[in-house]
Amino acid sequence: MDMNPPKQDEAAFPPVRIRVRLKPGREKPVLRGSAWIFSGAIDETDGDAPPGAAADVFDHAGDWLARGLWHPAADMAVRLLTQDPHQALDETFFRDRIRRAVALRRRLYGPPAPDAPTNAFRLVFSEADGLSGLVADQYADAVLLQVGAKVWEPWLPVLADELKAAAGARTVCLRADPDAVQREGLSEPLGGDPAPDTVRFRENGFIFEAGLAGGQKTGFYLDQRDNRRKVAAYARGRSVLSAFCYTGAFEVNAARAGAATLLGWDSSEPALAQARLHHEWNPSGVPATYEAVDVPRRLRLARDRRESWDLIILDPPRLVTSRGTLEKGLRAYKDINLLAVKLLTPGGILATFSCSGLVGMDDFRKMLGWAAHDAGRSLRILEVLGQPADHPVPVEAPECEYLKGLVCVAD
Repeated sequence: MDMNPPKQDEAAFPPVRIRVRLKPGREKPVLRGSAWIFSGAIDETDGDAPPGAAADVFDHAGDWLARGLWHPAADMAVRLLTQDPHQALDETFFRDRIRRAVALRRRLYGPPAPDAPTNAFRLVFSEADGLSGLVADQYADAVLLQVGAKVWEPWLPVLADELKAAAGARTVCLRADPDAVQREGLSEPLGGDPAPDTVRFRENGFIFEAGLAGGQKTGFYLDQRDNRRKVAAYARGRSVLSAFCYTGAFEVNAARAGAATLLGWDSSEPALAQARLHHEWNPSGVPATYEAVDVPRRLRLARDRRESWDLIILDPPRLVTSRGTLEKGLRAYKDINLLAVKLLTPGGILATFSCSGLVGMDDFRKMLGWAAHDAGRSLRILEVLGQPADHPVPVEAPECEYLKGLVCVAD
């Protein structure tokens, strides 16, 4: 069956380079707004094209569905970008997508002025901004663009140039997602401006620093911005344990809120060195102690020593990386939450989080329920937490809602 794209103005729209026909019934996710075509859904193509080429996608009957960027060797073969048959995937298209993404953040937070309470935001959030595989974060006058798909390589100069202009940034650094380097053959280095070793910025009125040049511990978790403030509201007069504390932002907020004592655990000494600096830069009069430990093992030791805290924050790294690791990851979540619940004083507060996109809130609640049951404690949910507005979630892509948290009181 011949596959032809819809009639269009050839002067305004250069011909696409490859046509993709799906297997019978595989068009349904596309019609629902999915941004992905997996290789297993493809019946045939009309030739060869390099990564980053435009691809028109058709159902099995030959009806046009959508247009995206093609990667012949990736499991995610097409990243869909538009369902408008007259919309070309060209420089104008990509510059417009960047401008729209940045404009939303400016409406939400205003410009990143040096004296603004917050001048660090997520500017581009992959599928949520119609740019699947791209994430851009602004830290004051620097932007870090993390590339998670090889299809973007031909467009990186245009994307970096538009980000610099739209965000008013001094520098735009490019970094390859390590998973994408292995998974899709993404090239390194990607170019862009030289990355500063660190850049200082403000969040909720506090001063922090992020590393942009790479290394063991870099960047900053902007997605916890609102949650740090909300959890801090429970810290006044309480002993606080922050497990998987990274560079100490939860503790900085808790200290200013009047925590009685602060203890942070993380496996990375470089991250803890940064946490100590953050605590010095944001003085509160509340001392903070940081220990480089294997957190699950240290939690078990605390149980054996009968230690306890009034407020425990659990913010582990992603424990579920694929559907095949879901069961194992949920067991890992349960283990650390069970230990944390045992370590809470009567009336103590647990603020627990998961950044694993494959763990839904229902699974997370069930996991926590079993952890409380096995710990012999009763938990009541006080607040349900998530990601901030600069990490929006498309209604047709619930997998973008990756961050979830629960604040509970233990009886």
